[in-house]
Parts: sequence; structure tokens; C-alpha cells
Amino acid sequence: MSNTKNKTTIWEFFQSLGKTFMLPVALLAFSGILLGVGSSLSSSAVKESLPFLDNFILQLIFMWMTKIGLVAFIYLPVMFAIAIPLGLAREEKGVAAFAGFVGFAAMNLSVNFYLTVAGVIGNAELETAYGVKSIIGIQSIDTGILGAVIVGIIVAKLHARFYTYKMPDSLAFFGGARFVPIVTAVVLGVVGLIVPLVWPYFAMGINGIGSVISHAGPFGPFLFGTGERMLLPFGLHHILVALIRFTEAGGTLPVCGAEVSGALNIFYAQLSCSDVTNFDPQATAFLSQGKMPTFLGGLPGAALAMYHCARPENRGKVKALLLSGVVACVVGGITEPLEFLFLFVAPVLYFVHAILTGLGFMVMGLLGVTIGNTDGNIIDFLIFGVLQGTKTEWYLVPVVAAVWFAVYYGVFRFAITRFNLKTPGREAESNDELAFAAEVKESKLGYKGDIILEALGGAKNITSLDNCITRLRMSVEDMSLVNDAVLKANGALGVVKLDEHNLQVVIGPQVHMVKNEMQTLMKAPA
Repeated sequence: MSNTKNKTTIWEFFQSLGKTFMLPVALLAFSGILLGVGSSLSSSAVKESLPFLDNFILQLIFMWMTKIGLVAFIYLPVMFAIAIPLGLAREEKGVAAFAGFVGFAAMNLSVNFYLTVAGVIGNAELETAYGVKSIIGIQSIDTGILGAVIVGIIVAKLHARFYTYKMPDSLAFFGGARFVPIVTAVVLGVVGLIVPLVWPYFAMGINGIGSVISHAGPFGPFLFGTGERMLLPFGLHHILVALIRFTEAGGTLPVCGAEVSGALNIFYAQLSCSDVTNFDPQATAFLSQGKMPTFLGGLPGAALAMYHCARPENRGKVKALLLSGVVACVVGGITEPLEFLFLFVAPVLYFVHAILTGLGFMVMGLLGVTIGNTDGNIIDFLIFGVLQGTKTEWYLVPVVAAVWFAVYYGVFRFAITRFNLKTPGREAESNDELAFAAEVKESKLGYKGDIILEALGGAKNITSLDNCITRLRMSVEDMSLVNDAVLKANGALGVVKLDEHNLQVVIGPQVHMVKNEMQTLMKAPA
């Protein structure tokens, strides 16, 4: 029993950790849009082709957008250090976030102390060897996102252990939640003394991953794209994505006189540097451009195939369901509302989808397309492709997307009809479920929170409840009380049972509203 419990805890922890990445990543995506619009519309090439934009007031606005867009890029590590304990904390979330900043600062100040005593600070050669940079105004070792994640995890554990800590009466003022940032400063201060000793080995490991990917050539983006899709159903794809986007595993490149690591970091640094005329294809190969064949072409093709394969009497009912999924995919870059329509009825088809997504990454890299950012949607295509000029080779995206549309449509239609896969509208008994998903629901959110809660075994059966972008993530006491059929009949796109206690319910973009409604119901008197 102890082994089972341990496995459950580890699984739940990694899911929760991946979910905490969403807060800084969401800001990063928005900041990237500001940076992309501001930098492109203030460039000399755009001003020459569109003279009306060469206006003093407009240019000030574009420059302001560029500066504000840098906020997430410059301060991303400290944001991770704050967001992780904030997301993992069950109570006193504000204290956990505050302690995250304290821990990040304390670790870097302690690293600075070590480097100063060791004679590294002030010695240019040694500073280069140790990778010394200014971190929130402190000369420290640049541990990047990985260091911030380590800080966040440590702080989260300290918070869980000490936020109810009782001090002696004479020191009661420092007890409870106030003790968390105190113990954090001490513990992370000690960790900071260890970092200079062990960080070179961490760096070697990350560089090793980066070396494997870089030596894989065009297969590097293929492996990344396929792996990211394969991990998505389990909610663990954020770990792989963060590794490539923000660490040396995604490459290291000098930009405007500074060494920048991580594919997304490199792209944003080049975007904000006026001396850069072309984006590095080795970095953008892991970014938005790789998703575009599947997001803008492939999955809409799969949706059309599912519509054509539905029973004629059900097509009107599945149309709204499929169209909403296509809009979420093309405009928002959110693919799960479509993917979970076939993931559970045809896992092999999902595997083919993952392979085709990886091939999309590889093909875009081979064609020399250089479109960055995170989402792979039409917004990224316009802002980071079209607005940046023909140097991004943006005009190849519609061509490849059209090919992917045809391939997905053909593969899905053949598989659905040949193997009689029960995609939406294929079963006569699915009428009630399809009608529910397609029509205006009784609940103001479009979901019946009370029924969903009851289908999960009631409030007493739920031991933890949270959400990511599209899914409820929870732990339950008794998995046998979870009724999959009722959940799917009331708006759920899928139910993923990870083990005997942990599961995910795929809702869609309104999942946070559903979670809030459920939490209100759980707190209400019986």
C-alpha cells in the first residue's frame, strides 16, 4: 500500500507542477504579442512600406508596447519561483507566493556571497566560467528557469510544512504563516551556498540534452513535437515544453552581446534587438511554426472528417461541437476540445496525430520558416509571421497547412469508416449527449456543476480540486464512485483516470468557471 501511495503522490505532484507553469506562460504569451506588434510596427521596413505608421504618437505607443512586452522575458525566472508555490499551496496562497520571491532573492544573494568570498566577482574570466549575470539586480549564477523551479518546489514544501507552525508564546508573533518566509530565507540561503558547487553538473546535463536534440538535426523538432502531443493527455507536456523553451536544452545563442539560452528566450531576445534582421531557425523550429500545420490545417481537417462520418440525423447536433473546437484550435491554440473527441475512442488515431504533429515541426524547420512565440494559432501567424515580413517565410504556412488538412481528412475519414470508430454522432444512443453539447444549457456556464459534482461522487469524495487550461484535475477517495457516462452527458469531453485516486475531466476553455462553481457547491451547507 505504501508503494501505491508513493506513486500516486509523485504522479499528482508532477501534474500539479505542470499546472503551475500556466500562470507565467500565459503572461509570456501575451507579452510576446505586445513585443511582436510593437517591434514590427516600429521597424524601419514597416514604416517605409506603411508611411502613415511613421507618426510620432503612434511610434511612442509601439515603443511602449515593446518595453512592456519585455516584462515576462526579463523577469521570467522570478515569476516561476513565485507561481510554483502559489499554485501548489492549498491554503495561504499569498504567503506562499511572497515566500517564493523571498526564496529566489535569498538564494541569489547567498550565491553572490559565495562568489564574492571565492574571488569570482570582479574577475572577468571566472565570471564567464561560472556564468555570472545580474539576476534581479544581484550578481549571481544564472540558473535560469530550472533554478527557479527548484526554488519554487522547495518553497512549496516549506510552506506546506510550516504555514501552521506554532511557536512558543514569547515568539508567537513569528509563528504560523509568518514563519514561512523566515524559514524560506534560511533554507534557500543554505541552498545558495551549494548552488556554485553543483550547478556545473546540472548545466552539463541540460547541455547534454540540448546536444542530443541539436545533433538530431531536423529530427530534433520532430521528437519534440511528437513527445509534446504524447504527454498532453497526462498533463505532463508542460515539463518538456519548459525544458526546451527556457533552458540550454533549447539551444544557446549570443544575441546583442549576451548569451541567451532556451528556444523561446532566444526568439524574444532577437525580437527585441534592433540589430537582428533574421530570426534563428534553430530556435523557431521548436516554437509556433511547428504547430501551425496541425493547428491551422490538420485538426480542422479531422473535424470535417468526423462531421462527414457522423450519422446524417446527428450532423446538425455535432456541428456546433466541432465548430467550437475548431475555433478554439485555430484562434486560441487550444486543441484538447478536438483531440479528446477521438483520443479515447481511437488511441491509435491519436498516436498518428502525434506523429503528424511532429512531422509538422520537422517540415517547417526544413522549409526555413522562422515564426516564433508559443501558441501556433492564427494570431501568432499574423503577428510573428506576416507582420515580420517575408523573411519569416510565412507564405509557406498556408501551403503546408492545406496539405495537412487533406492528410488529416483522408486518414481520419478512412479510419473512422473502416474501423467503425465511435466519434461524435456515430452512435444513435449518443443523441442526448450531443444535444447537450450543442445547445444552450440550463446552467449559465453551459455546464451543470451540481450534476458534475454528483457524478464525481459528491463533495466528500473529492480530496483535491484544481484546473489547468481545459481540464479539471482532482484526487478522489473512491474512483468507483466516478460516473464517466454522466460526466460526458453533461459537457465533459473526456475522463482520464490516471490511477486509483487521480483523474482529469476535460471540460474546455470554461473549465475555471466550472471549478469555481463546484468549489462554491462543495463549501455550501449540505
